[in-house]
Amino acid sequence: MTQRSPKATAERNRTLDLASALVRGAVAAGLGLGSLTVLVMVLWISSPYPDSGPGGVLRAAAGVWLLAHGAGLVRPDTLSGVPAPVSMVPLLLVLGPVWLAHRAARDAAEPEEGRPGPSLAGAFCAVTAGYLLVVAGAAACARGGSLRPDPDTLVFPVALVVAGAAAAGVWTAAGRPFGPLPSWSPLVLQEAIARTLFRDRAEAACRSAAAGVTVLLGGGALLVAVALGRNAGAAQDAFLGLAGDWSGRFAVLLLAASLVPNAALWGAAYGLGPGFSLGTGATATPLGLDGTPAVPHFPLLAAVPDQGPGSLLNGAALAVPVAAALAVAWFTARRAAPADAPRAQAWSTRETVRVTLLAALGCAAGTALLTAVAGGPLGTGALREFGPVWWLAGPAALVWTSGIGVPAALLLRLWRLRTPGWAWRRDVPEADEPPATARAAAAVEAEAEEKAEAEAVIGRRRRWWAPWRGRGAAAGAAGDAAPGGNAAPAASSLPAPGTAPDAAPGALVGAGAGRGDAGFEPYDFLPTDPWHENDFREARWASLKRGSGGLMADFPAAPASPVDPAGPADFADPADLAAGRPAPDPDRPGPTP
Repeated sequence: MTQRSPKATAERNRTLDLASALVRGAVAAGLGLGSLTVLVMVLWISSPYPDSGPGGVLRAAAGVWLLAHGAGLVRPDTLSGVPAPVSMVPLLLVLGPVWLAHRAARDAAEPEEGRPGPSLAGAFCAVTAGYLLVVAGAAACARGGSLRPDPDTLVFPVALVVAGAAAAGVWTAAGRPFGPLPSWSPLVLQEAIARTLFRDRAEAACRSAAAGVTVLLGGGALLVAVALGRNAGAAQDAFLGLAGDWSGRFAVLLLAASLVPNAALWGAAYGLGPGFSLGTGATATPLGLDGTPAVPHFPLLAAVPDQGPGSLLNGAALAVPVAAALAVAWFTARRAAPADAPRAQAWSTRETVRVTLLAALGCAAGTALLTAVAGGPLGTGALREFGPVWWLAGPAALVWTSGIGVPAALLLRLWRLRTPGWAWRRDVPEADEPPATARAAAAVEAEAEEKAEAEAVIGRRRRWWAPWRGRGAAAGAAGDAAPGGNAAPAASSLPAPGTAPDAAPGALVGAGAGRGDAGFEPYDFLPTDPWHENDFREARWASLKRGSGGLMADFPAAPASPVDPAGPADFADPADLAAGRPAPDPDRPGPTP
């Protein structure tokens, strides 16, 4: 028998893993192509007047699937006989192929239980190669159809989209690490990525930029919805005029739904200021619609503003970039002055400005990229320019987000660092506080806590009608002001032992009670606790007697006269009070003779 070496077994497993990744990529592409083909076939079957046979439907489905990857299509059958390009990509269709490629790469890069998986680079290359093989077959199939793919667009952007989705899947399988960069990258970038501070700031900038782009998309979608609501009649006429049967109307509805993200980006570009082109000689901006637009008959295009100068309602669209800039500022200020961190760990003004500018740059880059794919030519004449102009929308987003975002981020940072409003940070320790300051603050807090506990435990409850502290202070002040320069002995704020009805036995009286010391505060009486009253003592004695089985005597009766011949034990001697000695404790043994 021949026994395989561990090295040969490892090589065989690696080859099997790469082959499995290749198959995963091909299956992901096949799933996307198959699902779209089924949808097109259903529409063709339900149509009462089909234009072509099953072969033409399969070629058209392959062309639409390639269009979802960003490929440009050419429509050869036109009235003028000149082939017309179709390069506007329905962005909702892009989600399916991108998600399938991402998932295939993620599953291929994750190690299986019991054996290690392929390398990240190997999984990426294998999944991308398998997916692009199906892309090449679909392009060959769609070559003779009504929507033929442009060969120049198969490399860019189709291959780039597939590679980007596969790279994102591999990165997800690796745990989404932020670095290290490849060895061929510049050394400056490698050193910057290696720093934790740089990674934190870059992550905050990316989150803020994503928030800004999201707000721009939401604002653009809101503008489109409001415009369609105002022109609902024109949108309904366009929808009903494109198809007379239900299958055709359902196809138009699906096409309009797949173009909703495009319409949202058009609205965002309109709110930013540059607007969008409606042909070679017409541009729609908040200031008005200039030129003669070449608008096809389509429901979503009913939201296009009327020709002429813009009104105040059109100018209200400028609130969209303002909201995006405030979103960038808010997300940056949250990281610059977090609520769960000490005040000393807040970012400086320079760091806040730097991260906000970086987030504004990222928001501008994302806006330019999305607006570039949201439009495209639909013909060779006036419709060769249709949609937002990306090289104007990107800089406009940069100006809005940086011009408003930077001051707003600084103001929000100052607001979150304000002293009166720092209530949620009182329990957060100051990590960067000097030791002496920290010790002094801790001593002040401990003294305040002890004082509060003493006031809660020692002394009876203060009543608003008996401010004894105020009377003691007034008496001390009167003693200091006595003529002759000597302080007259002021009456003590404590009542006499024989006259105070609330006096507790064993209360301590200080020698300096009632003196004119400004910082002097006499001790209050001990609390009158019902635990020491006769009724409670008798009840406890009876309980103990029952538990002892009758071995204990009855509760002793109160003596009719004091036992101590020197006087009552519950009162202090006036001589001791004058000398500042404490009253004798009846529970303690007396002095030894």
